[in-house]
Amino acid sequence: MRRAHIRGLAVAVAVTTAATGLAGTAFADPATGADQASASAGAADGSAASVVEAARAAAFAHASATGVTQGDELRAQDVMIDPEGTRHVRFVRTHQGMPVLGGDLVVHLTRQSAYAGVTRAADHSVAPAAAAAKLTAGQAEAKAATVAKGDAGTAELVVDARDGASALAYQVRVSDSATTEAGGSRTVVIDALTGKVRSNAPDNDEFLSPQLLDTLRERGETLDPATGLVQQSNGLAAYSSAAAVHYPVKATGTGNSLFAGKVSLSTTQTARRSFLLKDTTRWGTETRDAKGQYLEDFGQGKKFTNTTNKWGNGAVSSRVSAAADAQYGVAKTLDFYKKTFGRKGIKNNSKGARAMVHFGKKVANAFWDSYCGCMLYGDGDGDMFKKPLVVLDVTGHELTHGVVDATAKLEPTRVDANGNQYGEAGSLNESLADIFGSNVEFSANNPKNPPNYLVGEKLGLDQKFLRRLDHPSLDVLEGTIDYWDPSTYDAEVHAGSGVSSHAYYLLAEGSGRKRIGSVTYDSPTYDGLPVTGIGRAKATKIYYRALTRYMVSSTDFHDARVATLKAAKALYGTNSPEYKAVNRSWAAVNVTSANRPAAQR
Repeated sequence: MRRAHIRGLAVAVAVTTAATGLAGTAFADPATGADQASASAGAADGSAASVVEAARAAAFAHASATGVTQGDELRAQDVMIDPEGTRHVRFVRTHQGMPVLGGDLVVHLTRQSAYAGVTRAADHSVAPAAAAAKLTAGQAEAKAATVAKGDAGTAELVVDARDGASALAYQVRVSDSATTEAGGSRTVVIDALTGKVRSNAPDNDEFLSPQLLDTLRERGETLDPATGLVQQSNGLAAYSSAAAVHYPVKATGTGNSLFAGKVSLSTTQTARRSFLLKDTTRWGTETRDAKGQYLEDFGQGKKFTNTTNKWGNGAVSSRVSAAADAQYGVAKTLDFYKKTFGRKGIKNNSKGARAMVHFGKKVANAFWDSYCGCMLYGDGDGDMFKKPLVVLDVTGHELTHGVVDATAKLEPTRVDANGNQYGEAGSLNESLADIFGSNVEFSANNPKNPPNYLVGEKLGLDQKFLRRLDHPSLDVLEGTIDYWDPSTYDAEVHAGSGVSSHAYYLLAEGSGRKRIGSVTYDSPTYDGLPVTGIGRAKATKIYYRALTRYMVSSTDFHDARVATLKAAKALYGTNSPEYKAVNRSWAAVNVTSANRPAAQR
């Protein structure tokens, strides 16, 4: 690995049991075709506890490969059992009780639980050079509050093992930051010896980057995407008097959305004429109203209720219309992940997803907020952007950031003073969000929001889309790139995302001119040689398995090539057309073993 991540710095710790370090871990059922582990622990081919212990033991037994050292503790975050029997355990690490930033790793085992390799973020031992801090926690909190211009929480001692370092540091979450759009929170890491700010990054993932917003303002673009007005019936829902009803019960309502037309919504009936915008069929998924406040606490959001089980009027004149879009988009995203991969919720823990609309005042953006664990949608600034960003592929994109948070935690290597993010791991994160966000559209197959390989095509931009996977450089707003070169190491993440998005499209659909639905694509290649696609279903399966099994926080494009090749090998074999197509698709965007950076070889 070349370098480690900078964002998402709060180390995730799995729900634990004393015996295993992981509770409720599941196993894949080969009969379902699901790629995600999803059956009960204690299956006949080995329990979650035994797999975790075997992986932990293997990590220490193969310390020269895994990088674990004396004083390290490995806590299981995820256990995955493939249909073919191979096992993977994702660990977060502590050193002498301190969380290790950039210390994540995945230990791979055979069907017989023998060590089969490792994917790791840090390529060095993580013991800090200093045994004692020179700064106090209070001093670190004061410094973090000053640099992030907000309210500092409690400082925690950590080992910062990112980017080749191994330093003692304090990690501080700063809420209500004046340096973050919409007053969100930031995570600041302060060197415990020198007081130097090692990183200062927002906790949310913005759909529109600060750089893009500046570009749109300079161009004078006004985004006022057309909404699909629909007639709203004033009639009450039908009620049955045949038998007594014990509330709450699930119900089916109608959403008159801004962008997706009239849609069916699963809701909760709480009384004869009382309905709640909460979906019990999808683990309690719910949308609430932030009421124009900068909330990062879902519990403070106002519940959407009504008496008719009809939600919104298809226009912004109703506060509920945006909620209908959000609830619909979240539901369709969850459906895509479940039916395609067997993934039960964003974190694969059978818990619903959450969203809040009307976030803040004049916020022209949408976010995945890792601290809140929810989607946040602004209403637009009323000037440049006149409507909420509740479009289906925006929701699919942002919730995929949640999936990445729950798996590889891909993070940019740096964040500038304006909040723009840079680096290949962050670019890969944005790319995967575009890839799976587009797949959400294909899965939903809504004629009011036709599926395609474009991102943000309903936002009303002059160039008719924000990004596109077949020919990324047609996005002139962000300067998205088609092919890798060494400058990509420090590209802005949305611009850099084009490399892997292009590789994915070529794998799925192939190069050259092609019409799918109402869109004509014409995908070029770096070397001018053709690529034959293997189909979207197989390409998506390969990328998902690569993300969940073979990517870690610092994975860059050359690492991603290796990860997708490993995934293709596991799924189809090294002599398969699929494996060869993966290799060819990366070569077509100039990512090869020959130009892999020397530090990775």
